[in-house]
Amino acid sequence: MLDYKSAGVDIEAGYRSVELMKKHVKETMRPEVLGGIGGFSGAFSMNGFKNMENPTLVSGTDGVGTKLKLAFLMDRHDTVGIDCVAMCVNDIACAGGEPLFFLDYIACGKNEPEKIADIVKGVADGCKQAGAALIGGETAEMPGFYPEDEYDLAGFAVGIVDQKDMIDGSTVREGDVLVGMASSGVHSNGFSLVRRVFTMTREALDRSYDELGCTLGEALLRPTKIYVKALRSVKEAGVRIKACSHITGGGFYENIPRMLPDGMQAVIEKNSYPILPIFGMLMREGGIAEQMMYNTYNMGIGMVMALDPADVDRAMEAVRAAGEIPYVIGRIEAGEKGVKLC
Repeated sequence: MLDYKSAGVDIEAGYRSVELMKKHVKETMRPEVLGGIGGFSGAFSMNGFKNMENPTLVSGTDGVGTKLKLAFLMDRHDTVGIDCVAMCVNDIACAGGEPLFFLDYIACGKNEPEKIADIVKGVADGCKQAGAALIGGETAEMPGFYPEDEYDLAGFAVGIVDQKDMIDGSTVREGDVLVGMASSGVHSNGFSLVRRVFTMTREALDRSYDELGCTLGEALLRPTKIYVKALRSVKEAGVRIKACSHITGGGFYENIPRMLPDGMQAVIEKNSYPILPIFGMLMREGGIAEQMMYNTYNMGIGMVMALDPADVDRAMEAVRAAGEIPYVIGRIEAGEKGVKLC
């Protein structure tokens, strides 16, 4: 007799996945969360934010992209969830927002409960780093659509900011200083090119390199940094961040102009911070032009702030106190909106 399981969808595996992930989800809870896991929707009280002058919701959605191919090859699934959260909450934070809650979507060819729980553990770890609650999600078993050993992962986050505290770049002026925060590596962008440069086999990914200080796979799979606490620390230090840019796909050339008003350009000094070895290796092994590298990758800087010169020391101290590494990487000049590397 034909049933759903014989068609490739195991409902019992879905139940087991939920049971295994519950402990990870519970660790992300905030007092504003109403109800528990398993409902048809996630509820979050806004009562604690009613004293804001003009409370404004900010949101972000993204996925992990083809970095997942490395997770499949290495059979390691507990970090890509951090990447998924980071891609969403960093965007919220660079608008001045505080991430409140997150929802994930996992689509797979076959529901293997332990693997799904590993993925959700990474999502929960990312949520804890961001101070956001994991209030819901969906695991979709889609046989015939995805190979049995593969999956896709995406997410959605909502945050809040008082409108007067939004970071929008409108006050950026000539002479402002650009401070960058170090990235952990390639983060979650440009992996289609990465997979063309390096041989994508388990043997190649397990090879250690002195210049990396680890295996190639470990360097590439290292999770995206979450900058929420660092940006919050700068704000709590009394520093007004004039503009902020999360360096994702498109690298410096695409992302930094998004934080600039017309008539202002960002001048970046390439030798002002250490470029991570993985980028030098990518450039050398792939024969990739320097401009293309800066137009694809973060090159060692994951978040950039524009600050009044008087606030730079205080801001950098706050970033360090939050556990991140800051560098003065350039300045704002009058000119055609864009980026100039020197």
